Amino acid sequence: MEGTRLPFGIISAPGFRYHPAVLAQGAATLAQMYPGRLWLALGSGEAINESITGQPWPDKPERNARLLECAGIIRALFAGDTVTHRGRVTVVEAKLYSRPEQAPMLVGAAVTEQTAEWLGGWVDALITIQASPEKLGRVIEAFQRGGGVGKPLFLQVALSWAPSEQEAEAEALHQWASNASGGEVNWDLRRPQDFDAIARFVTVDDIRKSVLVSADLGKHCAWLAEYAAMGFSKIYLHQVGRGQLSFIEAFGAHVLPKLRANG
Repeated sequence: MEGTRLPFGIISAPGFRYHPAVLAQGAATLAQMYPGRLWLALGSGEAINESITGQPWPDKPERNARLLECAGIIRALFAGDTVTHRGRVTVVEAKLYSRPEQAPMLVGAAVTEQTAEWLGGWVDALITIQASPEKLGRVIEAFQRGGGVGKPLFLQVALSWAPSEQEAEAEALHQWASNASGGEVNWDLRRPQDFDAIARFVTVDDIRKSVLVSADLGKHCAWLAEYAAMGFSKIYLHQVGRGQLSFIEAFGAHVLPKLRANG
């Protein structure tokens, strides 16, 4: 980060393996080192990441309650308070002695309308993942209905580009099939082999519903332009395939300049 001026973000699930006070300290330090560049996204977590400490894995409503509690602790620490809290997590006389002039933006992560609406009243911005424009429109409306009017909207786009359509499709299936399985399984499975097992049932049609798959750079440009027109101020591109260098070169030469030229 020393060699760039890029903004950057961290996505984490506080209250499980990452204590909110430790997250706040790390975020405050980074925000001090790189003023105005860090955002901190908070989510309710996935079992494969959070269950390694042996804590019980609660249902979604309880995870949301823990998330909100942790977010309050983090905000209080950013504000300079000395925090003692005993609830779903415990904090005793925690204080950040070195704080940035500008606290990191707290971004809420949501993939459903219900979660987006719940986040609207207490986060600084929303981050979600790409879906059909119709579904994304409903997520945005829910966020704004819950209190998010005027707050920034971020989007993470999973895409698979390769020189040929066949390769782009194959890479998406190989690397991202488990994420296209649907339902609640992604949040509740605990072992990598479980994800491998569900990936066997994902078809090409399934993967195309959750990943932007195409060898046509013009198609990718049109997809991204449509998302930008919906009001997303930041769009993060996640090339799920393994051809990372060729992706960077192709999009840097042919996609990003077109998007910039079109505003």
